[in-house]
Amino acid sequence: MNSQRRQYLSTAQAAELLGVGPTSVKRWADLGLLGCVRTAGNHRRFTHDEVERFARAVQAGQIGLQLPPAPPRVAPAAHVTEWTDRLLALGPVALHDALRSERQALGAWWRVADRVGAALHDLGERWLCGEISVIDEHLASERLTRALARCGEGLPTPHGAPLALLAAATGEEHTLGLALAEVVLREAGYTVEWIGRHTPGEYLAAHLRRHRAALVGLTASQCLQDAASLRVAALPIAEACQAMGTRLILGGAGRWPADIPAAERVHDFDALQALLADAA
Repeated sequence: MNSQRRQYLSTAQAAELLGVGPTSVKRWADLGLLGCVRTAGNHRRFTHDEVERFARAVQAGQIGLQLPPAPPRVAPAAHVTEWTDRLLALGPVALHDALRSERQALGAWWRVADRVGAALHDLGERWLCGEISVIDEHLASERLTRALARCGEGLPTPHGAPLALLAAATGEEHTLGLALAEVVLREAGYTVEWIGRHTPGEYLAAHLRRHRAALVGLTASQCLQDAASLRVAALPIAEACQAMGTRLILGGAGRWPADIPAAERVHDFDALQALLADAA
């Protein structure tokens, strides 16, 4: 097989080869009829061989092209749609101003974070439905990242504030959840340091044993659904946190296993705020 055939195809490229629209390809993949892999950004990728196998199966009548009706998309609340539109339309400076205005209106950054987090989910749904392009999604995410960084920098950190370390699990590319968590933690009186993407558990564990922290926030998005791998990644961090008296909070939509010792699981920023309030 030559190098060109080894390259992965995007959804649009696979759709072109099959003579159908991208939405059909996405749904066949989600039904398990057309094999694909997922990138770190959760995008589908297809091999030439798999697309050709699928086409032969269709021609042989082994797979019908008729699909079951798509489940109706639940319309998000008006305030979520408003924020999704802002993410798509505003630049970093205007988005920063909008975030600060929302903080004034809602009274707490954790409420803003839950609202913006819902808008990020809606943004992904719009991409899946073909309403926006992947470039639109990436630009919106980058602008939000910059705006949140400015918001965090504008929050004062008290002298001697407890330290919170924020990290993404091994293989995780998405850090917007951590960026939202940062402003929540800063408002709660924490100093926040970023460890970053693709954090090997053993390295973060070694860092924790040298540098005492009050809290570690570890995220894994829905792209990471292998609970066994997440357990391997999180276990050395959990053991180091136990040894050092550091609180471990697991966030994101990843399939975190329930048996990570002493870890606290949160699914939204309301829950994060509740944990922080308990510790105060």
